[in-house]
Amino acid sequence: MYLRKTGFTLVEVLAASTIGVFIALVAMGTLRVISASAEMVDSNINAAAEVRFASSIISRDLLNLYRDTNIKNTRLIGRVIESDEGAVSCLTLYSVGRIKARIDQPEGDVYEVEYSLLKGEEKSALCRRLWPNPDPNEDELRGILSVIAEDIEVFAVRYFDGEEWQIEWPEEMESVPELVEVNIAAKQPGRTDMTVESFIVNFPRSGWREAGAPEGSGQEEIRSEGSGQEETGAESEMRR
Repeated sequence: MYLRKTGFTLVEVLAASTIGVFIALVAMGTLRVISASAEMVDSNINAAAEVRFASSIISRDLLNLYRDTNIKNTRLIGRVIESDEGAVSCLTLYSVGRIKARIDQPEGDVYEVEYSLLKGEEKSALCRRLWPNPDPNEDELRGILSVIAEDIEVFAVRYFDGEEWQIEWPEEMESVPELVEVNIAAKQPGRTDMTVESFIVNFPRSGWREAGAPEGSGQEEIRSEGSGQEETGAESEMRR
């Protein structure tokens, strides 16, 4: 009487191994795609959050613009800096704030604030310079420089003088514009369009040009335009 041997043949084992390896490769590839998609979504969410954060800080400083009966003590200067990467805006102003720049030193509540976009070969950052001892007669730039948003492609500021929009507001104007428009755009990983945040701050003329106008006269307003919308790189450049 012979006993029949049971088990898998070599061909069956090889076939099963091949199928198992194929299933594992498919599963790993799917996992990589899902992981990459999740990282891209997180990067886009972070980019949008940084743009909103930067917009909130800039709008707060503009709304708290320091006003004095002597217009020479009120500073709001807009410049355009030309570089190899193109033209970018630079905004300097005196703003009233309660958050100290240096915790361990006495400070007032009027600060010189400057916003500028620093671009490198691979990275770009929107920076905020804060100086607690502003002096209108001082030319040297001082203060604490901090990055408020990274991977910013566009920082464009425009100024409305009551008749037309300007891309610069020189110190020689000795007044403030009626409107200030700020546009910030950040690139999104894996996409050609960008995350864009735009807002407009309104400075009423009353109380600014009249001699001896009381400090704090007039009410500023802020309007948001297309907050969180997406535009292409060309469309998000300085709109004129």
